[in-house]
Amino acid sequence: MKFEWKSEWKPLFWIVALFLAAFYLPVGTSRFDNAVLEAFQLVKWYAREHVILCLVPAFFIAGAIGVFVKQESVMKYLGPTANKILAYGVGSVSGSILAVCSCTVLPLFSGIYRMGAGLGPAIAFLYSGPAINVLAIILTARVLGLELGIARAVGAVAFSVVIGAIMHFIYRKEELEKVNAALQLPPVETKRPLWKDVIYFASMVAILVFANWGRPEETSGFWFFMFAYKWYITAAASVIFASTLVLWFDFKWWKVLLASLPPAVLALVPFIIPGLSERLPEQYPVAIFAAGALGLSVITSTDEGEGGDWFYSTWDFAKQILPLLLFGVLLAGVFLGRPGHEGLIPNEWVATLVGGNSLRANFFSAIVGAFMYFATLTEVPIVQGLIGSGMGKGPALALLLAGPALSLPNMLVIRSFIGTKKTIIYCSLVVVMATISGMIFGAFF
Repeated sequence: MKFEWKSEWKPLFWIVALFLAAFYLPVGTSRFDNAVLEAFQLVKWYAREHVILCLVPAFFIAGAIGVFVKQESVMKYLGPTANKILAYGVGSVSGSILAVCSCTVLPLFSGIYRMGAGLGPAIAFLYSGPAINVLAIILTARVLGLELGIARAVGAVAFSVVIGAIMHFIYRKEELEKVNAALQLPPVETKRPLWKDVIYFASMVAILVFANWGRPEETSGFWFFMFAYKWYITAAASVIFASTLVLWFDFKWWKVLLASLPPAVLALVPFIIPGLSERLPEQYPVAIFAAGALGLSVITSTDEGEGGDWFYSTWDFAKQILPLLLFGVLLAGVFLGRPGHEGLIPNEWVATLVGGNSLRANFFSAIVGAFMYFATLTEVPIVQGLIGSGMGKGPALALLLAGPALSLPNMLVIRSFIGTKKTIIYCSLVVVMATISGMIFGAFF
């Protein structure tokens, strides 16, 4: 049998490439070994700080959107033929209320996009969630200067609408086909009035938001008050959420009570045993939250009605998104390290290339921000350090506009939902607009 080179050259190429990569793997060099260590440190930090508190509730919310939100409602407010002011207003405002990172917003984006939201409003939601963060903008103004804080706020709001509108314009024919397909669907009867669903979703969003409320710099005032009482507010939202399951979703009261007992007991133990709260590990609240999430998983997965549909919808999002996110975080750690730590790319390279207000400096800053993973609020001290190393204010704004909204893990997941071409266009729009905004801002400041 004759060997067919034409059909086998691709497998041969990849085998040779992998062999050469393995043969010349720079194991033993300090930078490579440190980059590998930083990658696993970043994955460990991400798993501890974001998976249970951020992604798990986001998965449940996304699953609930897929089961309980009717497609007609999504099409009415966010569909391709919806009123544009209403659609983009809802997309940008609803995203900004969540104030989540670039990875936590992904399950929510995929949920509304699957349910028929237009590409433009869905993209506006995708960008606004991590970018239009009220607390982050206030922190930017206090730490980096009022003009940079205002520029970030204005730029982020404008970006969410403009980028979404451009995406809609590029794919307007495809969006009209989505509308025509949706018109063929039979109407679905609603089991509950709208106000009950609003309370149900609001309680879950409150749990997500307040469980992840970050510590502000000041030690008094509204923001610190919210941080100091975040777990009490989260607990109150959890009680409301559990009540909705019993009253409106036909869950057995004793099942909800049994699922609520472990987190309730864990939460009350520090108040019962004197002096115990000072000796508890920092991750103790995460353990309480995990117990609640596990209980919710048990009662929903064993339910034969809407609860079962909700769990399987949630699980579908989790198994599709979580592996890609963790792999993306690992790659980001290899190349860029953690905040304050180096990966394969030295920090001094970054600091050198983002000085001044040239096109190169702004573009490079936007590119670095787009690929690097920023947890909520961490971008401010990072930019502060870079400004201290010579970064111009224009590139600083470019990084603040591109960084929180994008990351390498974020890109990998977006691609799985909207495809490679749309993902490239979306990321390119963010980078280009961040670069232009940085240059304009740098020219005046």
